[in-house]
Amino acid sequence: MNKPAVVLQPRPDYEYTPVAPGQVGDIARRLGLAERLFAQAGVRRTLVLIALALIWEVYARYLDNPLMFPTFSDTVVALWTDLVNGALPLAVLSSLKVLIVSYGLAIALAMLLTTLAVSTRVGTDILATLTAMFNPLPAIAILPLAMLWFGLGVQSLMLVIVHSVLWAVALNTYSGFLSVSQTQRMAGRNYGLRGIRLVAKVLIPAAVPSILAGLKIGWAFAWRTLIAAELVFGVSGNSGGLGWYVFQHRNALETSNVFAGLLMVIIIGLVVEGLVFRSIEVLTVRRWGMQN
Repeated sequence: MNKPAVVLQPRPDYEYTPVAPGQVGDIARRLGLAERLFAQAGVRRTLVLIALALIWEVYARYLDNPLMFPTFSDTVVALWTDLVNGALPLAVLSSLKVLIVSYGLAIALAMLLTTLAVSTRVGTDILATLTAMFNPLPAIAILPLAMLWFGLGVQSLMLVIVHSVLWAVALNTYSGFLSVSQTQRMAGRNYGLRGIRLVAKVLIPAAVPSILAGLKIGWAFAWRTLIAAELVFGVSGNSGGLGWYVFQHRNALETSNVFAGLLMVIIIGLVVEGLVFRSIEVLTVRRWGMQN
């Protein structure tokens, strides 16, 4: 049986108007003001902070209990008042002075330990043993011993801050050193680099992302340890740090001032994160193409 012949219909032709290459897609479309602003990370994070402040204000007004949870506006008023009368600036300067000195000392010790660890096998064993022993130990737990050894002074605070920062920075730095490829290490050795010179010229630049992560974690640990030590034990009562400021106002049941002190800690943390660490990232890892 013969199959009927299939008649092919001609495909209809379509004619399109050519489009200039610059008009294809949204490549050449100019962004509006709102889109340009929202593309900035600082603007988006500011909006997040504003949203959190509004939630705080609404929730505090809903509770209507200033003694337990003051409003954001009351906290800002207390913050501004103590900034003007000088109470908060003195507390901030006192805490930052202790914090920066202790933080710098901890970084120096961490770099010493990690340099020994990547240079010698004995140094590796020393770092591994010390971190296994002391890293799980809370810094605030050794504060009573520090108070017995050094008394109620800055030295006790420095000891616990160094303890809280040292192991976080050392572990992150050492992990960064271990992640450096053998090709980079061999290239450095071919140029005659050994020991400290190899660490300074090859390992540290290659491990900058891990080192920065450790520095950020160490900074947060240092702040928490300092405020907790001053708040719980009042160690630096004579120097009057931020923790001592919070401690005094807590005893006086001035909750808005307590929140003002905590808000100041947050503000300093945001400033350090946004200006110091982010500037270092832009000048190093992002400039070198090591981070998106």
